[in-house]
Amino acid sequence: MIVIKNKSAIEKMRKAGHSLAQIMQDVRYLLKPGISTLEIDSFIEKKILEFGLKPECKGYAGYKHATCISLNDGLVHGIPSDKVILKSGDFVKIDVVASYAGYCADMTRYFFIENVDIEIKRIAQVAQFALDSAIKLAVEGNRISDISACVQKIVEENGFGVVRSFAGHGIGRNLHEEPEIPNFGKPGLGPVLRSGMTLAIEPMITQGGFDVRVMADGWTVKTVDGGIAAHVEDTVLVTTGMPEILTRLPDSVVEG
Repeated sequence: MIVIKNKSAIEKMRKAGHSLAQIMQDVRYLLKPGISTLEIDSFIEKKILEFGLKPECKGYAGYKHATCISLNDGLVHGIPSDKVILKSGDFVKIDVVASYAGYCADMTRYFFIENVDIEIKRIAQVAQFALDSAIKLAVEGNRISDISACVQKIVEENGFGVVRSFAGHGIGRNLHEEPEIPNFGKPGLGPVLRSGMTLAIEPMITQGGFDVRVMADGWTVKTVDGGIAAHVEDTVLVTTGMPEILTRLPDSVVEG
């Protein structure tokens, strides 16, 4: 069942999302060669608690950290570690979920560590453009697969692959709720969007083949062929007009 959120629930999700957006702005000043992904995770968890939020990833299915941090060929669910040290040229994706008064917001942002390869910048830009374009379709009366088809069209027209084995999702009291939101498919299918639905839209794309695998740690997902992977995500409120992006600060502008 897809839950329609009332004003109280939306306000709680808005509080969680805006707080996360601010934290992600603050963390960029920390991301330099020589810092470990565990230090980044600790910084973000501390900020989450300072904002009065709960880190929802921590404890989820036994996971031990507040964030997932994936580098380069890592797509999602990278485990923070004091042994993973950032270096110049790294492509970093930080995925974080936090809740306020029992309601969640979920977001992923990417970061370049000093000078990165031009192809990294290009795949990141395509992922961002696909997200921004798909968000504009999250309006009452459209269907879930309109979002999916939009992402696939943009990504594949630019020569990148769309991951099939992971998807976006509904979000609210729980991190993962209905509906599932694949990043591929034909338009005009699936549930009709209604005002008050809240969705985590998250393009996950690859430089080469779209096949990915879960590593021996049981969490980290990487591309099978070693190609670069990109991931970006926002929590979005469906409305009768322009969607509201709950995980961006109010003065943010949506491109696309």
